[in-house]
Amino acid sequence: MNSLKEVAQKNMEALQNNPYPGRGIVLGCSPDANNLVQVYWIMGRSENSRNRIFELEDNGFVRTKAYDESKVTDPSLIIYHPAKHLDRCHIISNGDQTDTVFEAMQKGKTMEFALELREFEPDAPNYTPRITGIMDMMENHSIYRLSILKTMNNNGTSGCLRHTYSYEKPLPGLGHLITTYQGDGDPLPSFEGEPKLAVIKSNALDTLEYYWDLLNPDNKISLMVKWINRLTFEAETLVINKHQ
Repeated sequence: MNSLKEVAQKNMEALQNNPYPGRGIVLGCSPDANNLVQVYWIMGRSENSRNRIFELEDNGFVRTKAYDESKVTDPSLIIYHPAKHLDRCHIISNGDQTDTVFEAMQKGKTMEFALELREFEPDAPNYTPRITGIMDMMENHSIYRLSILKTMNNNGTSGCLRHTYSYEKPLPGLGHLITTYQGDGDPLPSFEGEPKLAVIKSNALDTLEYYWDLLNPDNKISLMVKWINRLTFEAETLVINKHQ
């Protein structure tokens, strides 16, 4: 039987060979088990999607921003905060559902409660899944949770399929990966199955560079890594953009 690290390495090779996994989230644990880790990236095929950068705000939130404002054609699904936090939790997502979860958590609600108010993106014919992750220090039963809201077979009238994956034990040097798409296509095929085991490197910079090098060079746009101290829940955030 393959070890978990061997499985994770094979999944990373598959990611490297995938021209268009779309947006992706990895939640995991540092090799020394002292830090929780969030990775998020965006990719793009159209000029509108590729015209973006990640910007780190003074409060530690991360937002997407147009690199060239004059080229923006539709900001509705490309400009948002992928990462926000409260004292008790760190939220990451591929859309403005970050705000929905953030506002719910401010009121003492859960990620799952918040996402019942949302569904997949209205970008027919792809109906891009909404993927969301959270690390909540008040949660007694999980180290982190991942969610995906999607259609069935790119059918926008099939209703919203809501899957949440809860992980109760940190795996040093490993995490779980979920992406919006299986790969390139027309329409783009939504992610299938459970989140995949993924690799976490020894520090934030190494993890940032590792995933940046893995992603397809033509389609990758921006990537961030958040390194969260498990005792204090304070975080270091790094970003890298194709348009520097």
